[in-house]
Parts: sequence; structure tokens; C-alpha cells
Amino acid sequence: MITNSIGGTNATHRKRSMAWVCGFALPVMACLLVVAALAEDAEPETSPPNFLWITVEDMSARLGSYGDSTVPTPHIDRLAREGVRFTRAFATYGVCAPSRHSLITGMYPTSTGAMHMRTMQRTAALDEITDPELLAIPTYEATPAPEVKTFTEYLRAAGYYTTNNAKTDYQFQNPVTAWDESSEQADWRHRPSKAMPFFAVFNSGQTHQSRIFEPSAPPVVDRAEVPLPPYYPDRPLVRRDVARHYDNIAAMDQWVGDILKRLEEDGLMEETIIFFFSDHGDGLPRAKRWVTDSGIHVPLIVRFPQREHAGTVNDDLVSFVDFAPTMLSLAGLEIPDYMQGHVFFGPKQAAPRRYVYAFRDRNDPAPERIRAVRDKRFKYIRNYRPDLPYIGFIPYDHRAEGMQDILRLTREQALGAEQWQLWAQHKPLEELYDTDADPHEIQNLAADPRYVDKLAELRQAHDAWRRKYGDLGDLSETDLIKRLWPPDGKQPTTADPEVQVQGETVIITSATEGASIAYRLGGGRWLLYTKPLVIDAPATVEMQAVRLGWKASRVVSQEIGRIK
Repeated sequence: MITNSIGGTNATHRKRSMAWVCGFALPVMACLLVVAALAEDAEPETSPPNFLWITVEDMSARLGSYGDSTVPTPHIDRLAREGVRFTRAFATYGVCAPSRHSLITGMYPTSTGAMHMRTMQRTAALDEITDPELLAIPTYEATPAPEVKTFTEYLRAAGYYTTNNAKTDYQFQNPVTAWDESSEQADWRHRPSKAMPFFAVFNSGQTHQSRIFEPSAPPVVDRAEVPLPPYYPDRPLVRRDVARHYDNIAAMDQWVGDILKRLEEDGLMEETIIFFFSDHGDGLPRAKRWVTDSGIHVPLIVRFPQREHAGTVNDDLVSFVDFAPTMLSLAGLEIPDYMQGHVFFGPKQAAPRRYVYAFRDRNDPAPERIRAVRDKRFKYIRNYRPDLPYIGFIPYDHRAEGMQDILRLTREQALGAEQWQLWAQHKPLEELYDTDADPHEIQNLAADPRYVDKLAELRQAHDAWRRKYGDLGDLSETDLIKRLWPPDGKQPTTADPEVQVQGETVIITSATEGASIAYRLGGGRWLLYTKPLVIDAPATVEMQAVRLGWKASRVVSQEIGRIK
């Protein structure tokens, strides 16, 4: 078992490596031999691993390492050669904010009120609307149970320096307790000591949907040769948008190379576990916001120090809800009971998933409610709003000229049979797809008697998921807000921190259940309060208490002594 301390022994570090191997591929006897070898080879103390997340936006697995050679992606392909490439990793939503909520909490957005896109603020797309009913769409924050924290808070409490550069978008305000740094300047190089382990996130917007509206990268793809899936009409504007997406992927890969170069320059490559992944599928029509694999299937590559498992392909099902508990497992920390994911690496690794779950709810002004269950081969979709078309009114989505062309063809009834999901004005109650035989999910098998058993199995899996976790999508947003912020739907405020001085220690508390507390001295960086502070001379401390989904407390300043 990995200790929770910042330090540890090299034997502990090597046991951690053994846990990665034994949790990954080796049979029991081989693992016993590894354990015996490690027991004979204990060495002096070493630090726990660093973690680096390299995240990109709005991109499916259009990479050389995944078999797509349309544009060169040498730096990401290098990670795949030196790491583990997952073939069945899935976002919980086909859009960023709900999926990022899953990443940071380890919970399904449907259990915390984070499922609608977006809840915290009125986007520019909503501000363009004049319909009174749509103008009434409320703003609010997802509000998990009081015990829920961002998983980075647990890393901070264990001694990690956590940095985020720079996107958050969690469906609640970014809490001061989550990060040591969260800005476009955040960097592992800013940690107080080189001996301090870090968890660093670098996020690229180069592949974001908005970069398709206007060219933002040098063209590298022949528009006439760019591959198109069959659910797209072969039109110049559609080709151009897809080609621009590939151009952006090529530019993004160079950014990945720059980050890896900096890691190597600092001598940290073999001390850092690297995750590369996208926040959901392509920012293209019938992808972003959808529960089809084009919307939720993402590339995921994990590179371990010393290239453990180099070149390995993992076909297990992985969901974004699994990332938070897996990070805690890799860090040797306890995993809170409230987390809803499965650990896929580390000493607490669970058995492989049987299913992953995906969701779609309101996007900007477009109402919707879709739920999906996927095993390794089949995808089941239940449409709770079959009265609605697949393509709703989403002004932001419709800014792309390729999408405008598709809408024009829909009005002219000029789209083909394979594009039925683009022009259909209503949806079937249920859908079933064989993703091996039909990877683009076009042939709905729900009414095919040959698949009645599979349909029943996945239908039951969906119902079992609802019974286990609940689904706040059952509620209107008006009622949802009252559920999140009872009794009247008004956002509560976290109680101000209070200070108690007991001899040489300072104890800081908040009356709000589950509140976390940050403090700082002399305008320095905010530190996470985890235990009483020791005083040796007078000083001024600033404090703030936070609970996810509530307003943060006031920043309270008090002269209480110098903090060690």
C-alpha cells in the first residue's frame, strides 16, 4: 500500500510500480515473482510520482497512433509508443462543462445537477435569443453533497503542488482550495521546492470548435482528400470544416511537443505519469453534444516513468468518472466513498467495467434528454424526448458554415438515408448500435428481433444505473434548483471562517457542513488548511471557506500570529 506521505521509500516507489504492472497485465504467479524481487531490492527513500495532464478540446481520436494518418501527430504518437493507448475511453457528455465536472469530482453530472450546458452563466448564444420562454432559462451552480471535493484538494492535502493552465468549467465556481495556481501562467516550475511533487494540467484550445469557424492554423490537409464519415453529405463547406479541424490537430501536436520538451529539460520525464486526452469528441456536426461515439469517444494515452507498459494497447472501458479515483489510487491515497468511478490504475485498481454511461441534456436554448449505455461492442440509447429532432436550435453550433449547409440541405430534403439523424424531426424511443459492424452508429437495431436479448440487457443496465445513482434530469431546472438549494432555490453562502487559539496552535473552522478552508499570509498564495497552525510571532492571516456550489465566504482577515 502506498503511504499518504510526501516522502516514502524507494521500495515503496518500486511497489507502486509493481502495482501498476500487476494491476495491468501480468498473471498472479508473475506478480508474486515481482513482489519477491522487490522485497530483495529495497533502496533509500524517493519521492512519489508527479502527474501531468495534457488535455485538448473537442477532438476524437484523429491521431496516427489510432490509425488516422491524415495529419502528422509525431509527439502524441511518441507518447503512445512509450505508454498505454486506451481504445475505449469515453467522456460522460459530448460537451465540455458536464464532462469536466465528472473529471474533477469523480461523479456523474446527473447526480449533482451539472448536466445542462451551461448552468453558471448566460452564454453569448443565449443573449442572442428573444423568445421569453428561452430567456427564462436560469443560472445556477451544480451542488454536490457537502462531503464532495475536487480531487485535486486531496492531492494538495497530501503535499502535491497543483497547477491548472488554465480551463476549469466545472459547472461550479473554481474553488480557491482546488489549485495552488490556476491561470495562464500556472506551471509546475513555480512550486516552492523541486522536491515537492506536482499535479499539473495544461489545456489547449487549438482544436476547439470555435477554431473551425475561422482558420487559426496553417492548412496542411487537402480539402479534396479529407476523409468524411457517411453521416456527412459530401459538400465543399463540410469538407473545409473537417479539414480545418485536422489542421488544428497538427498545430496542437506541436504544442504537445513543447510541453514534453520542457518536462525533459527539467529532468522530470521519468518521474512523471503523463495523461493525454480530449475533453470529448469532435467539435463538428453530429459529434459535439451527441452520445454517439463521435461525441464521447476520446483518445487516452498514459505514459509511466521508465516507459512501463510501453506500446501497450488497453481495450478496457474507461469513463471520465473514473479519472478522479484513479489519480488518488496512483498517488497512494484513500478514495472517498462518494466517488462513483472505477479505478483503472494503481493499487486500488478495480475489475474492468462492463458498461460506460453517457448523457445529453439542455445545450444553450435547446432542450433535450438522452441517456446511453455502452459495452465493448453495443450502444443502447434511450430518448426521453422523442418528440424533438436530433438537431436542436443551438446558435453557437450553427455558426459553422458546414453546419449551415447541412441545415440548408435538411430544409431542401436533400440529405441521404445514411444522414437520417441529421434530418429526422423525431427520434425513436430506443436505439441500438453494433459499433463493431457499424462504427458510425447509423443502423438502428432496436427493432431487429436478432438483438432482442442485447437490447433487454442494456435497457436493464440503464434502469439499474438510474436506481443506483438517481437522475436529476427527471426534474425541470426550476425544481432542480430548489433541490440543489433548498428550500427556495436561493444560493447559500458558506459560513465565514472562525479562529480559535489554543496555546501555540490556531484552529480554523467554518460552520458550514463539509466546507474546505484556504488561508494565506501577506498576500501570498492560498494554502489549503488541513491541520491546526503553529504560531511563533504576530502576523495577519487571510482565510476563506468554500463549499462546492455555494457562494464562497468572505475573505476574513485576522491578526493571529506568525504561521509556521
